[in-house]
Amino acid sequence: MSSLQQQVSANEWAARCQLAALYRLIAYYRMTDLIDTHISLRVPNEEGHFLINQYGIPFEKMTASHLVKIDYDGNIIDEHDQGKMVNVAGFVIHSAIHSARQDLHCVIHTHTADGIAVSAQKQGLLPISQHALKFYNKISYHDYEGVALLTEERERLVQDFGQNRVMILRNHGLLAAGDSVQRAFHEIYFLERACQAQIKALAGGCELNIPSQQVCEHTSAQFESKGIERIIANAWHAALSLIEQQKEEYCS
Repeated sequence: MSSLQQQVSANEWAARCQLAALYRLIAYYRMTDLIDTHISLRVPNEEGHFLINQYGIPFEKMTASHLVKIDYDGNIIDEHDQGKMVNVAGFVIHSAIHSARQDLHCVIHTHTADGIAVSAQKQGLLPISQHALKFYNKISYHDYEGVALLTEERERLVQDFGQNRVMILRNHGLLAAGDSVQRAFHEIYFLERACQAQIKALAGGCELNIPSQQVCEHTSAQFESKGIERIIANAWHAALSLIEQQKEEYCS
């Protein structure tokens, strides 16, 4: 498809390139599910508008021009995006978070095998790894209601999400958000890794070692300590370097 670079603002184009890169990184780390799942990003300086994937495009092939700008009601905003299909479930989940949490700009939803497996376990995410302790007392849960096609579910999603940045959608998958693309990527990466570790640990069949509550709280606080933003930025740029040969393609 032809590039939209000359048809959108410089700020929107930068956001589109950044979001397309995030789609590619989610694919790189094998967190995709064919054409399902979705990532969204607020459009800078445009109240009520966010970018989401054109449904049917593999994450591995996502470009800035494939992305669609929609509002909280699922309406496609610009003429150049008309004809693109948007995943209804993606609209329902992302519009709920974007409309309720103005502090969050990027939302990621995945259906990985380990994320789904943990979402099906009654106890949820266990504090058995350093990765999991990042989310100690900072993770939400939302009960499964079927494929998220009804806007009525948005209120319950928001209520369950609360003020956290990550949520496990029971019997469904994972959701992570952040005030930036970098933060959202950091959250989903470590949540996914925590789920992978839990599934492997439980598969071992041995008694699990659970750190004390004091250690769990201390470790969780360490992940919010001074300097974490620099670590998140460095991690993002390190990840981007792994797909740098794709930049000309995804930023098109």
